[in-house]
Amino acid sequence: MNTLSSTSFPLRRRFSRRRFLGITAAAAGLPLLPLGATPPSPRLRVWTGTALGADSMLQIHHPKPEVADRLIAAALAEVQRLEAIMSLYRPDSALSRLNREGMLDDPPPDLVRVLAESAHFHELMGGMFDVTVQPLWEVYAEHFGKPNADPAGPPPEAIAAAVRRVGQDRMDISPSRIRLGGNGMGITLNSIGQGYITDRIVELLRANGITHALVDMGKARAIGGHPLGGPWHVGLEDPNAPGRVAEEIELLDQAVGTAGGYGTVFDPAGRFNHIFNPFDGSTSWRFKAVSVVSPTATEANVLSTAFTLVPREQAEAVVRARGLRAYFVQPDGTRFTL
Repeated sequence: MNTLSSTSFPLRRRFSRRRFLGITAAAAGLPLLPLGATPPSPRLRVWTGTALGADSMLQIHHPKPEVADRLIAAALAEVQRLEAIMSLYRPDSALSRLNREGMLDDPPPDLVRVLAESAHFHELMGGMFDVTVQPLWEVYAEHFGKPNADPAGPPPEAIAAAVRRVGQDRMDISPSRIRLGGNGMGITLNSIGQGYITDRIVELLRANGITHALVDMGKARAIGGHPLGGPWHVGLEDPNAPGRVAEEIELLDQAVGTAGGYGTVFDPAGRFNHIFNPFDGSTSWRFKAVSVVSPTATEANVLSTAFTLVPREQAEAVVRARGLRAYFVQPDGTRFTL
């Protein structure tokens, strides 16, 4: 959820960043949490490991295991290439250079594309999704990184100053140049990066003839259905009991993404988290977690995050207009589905 983490400040991570826990038809002998009794397909090659700072998995169905293995290797190479563009850990990444210098000439096409997609969702959500909230992250991380930090949070004037440096619509984005809109602005792709990279891996696999696969790079997207028939089955985590599957859903040529403030909190009490309201600098509180099922992992990633910040009515309007499914966990633990 907190993809391409932007700082080394000590934050409390309450569990794995994966927000779905098990997928049926795992290969025999691999340490997965299967959700059903479907036996593994002999032509299903499975890779598990860590990518983008999250537990990750690729499941590829192909009649030739060596071809599947080659595609897994190609997919992982693509992940590394994209992370080198979008990582905030790496000072030499394109995104780090953009944040440091405020401008980037001849930007990588993938950085232009992901920022263009973020601008679309910024408009769709009335500004509530914004990739320029990095100054807010820095204010909260710096405050709670100090000994004996005030549990009430950063000073209001510090939050207000950070909010003045937020504003996605102030960026200029073109294939030849990306320019931030003012001093002290900064971009984080935490709420879109995993989904974007998942979609690029899906593109790669489809271009190589794969018709049954599940790509999980922190957000999951299915190509087709399960090779033995029917959909893929994915478990959604219970935010009040991390590690437990609260609900099982089906994916058929769809993606799912889950966001929730409980995944990364700044303070021991868990009052402040990594999902920021770009208008007032507060952190998410309306919903404990939101999962969105969408045609693309990018959309699922973005909207699950944005929906944690907005009233139910606003989320419902977007869900209906775009033909999505969304699963909400309220602060008291009750659940509802749109």
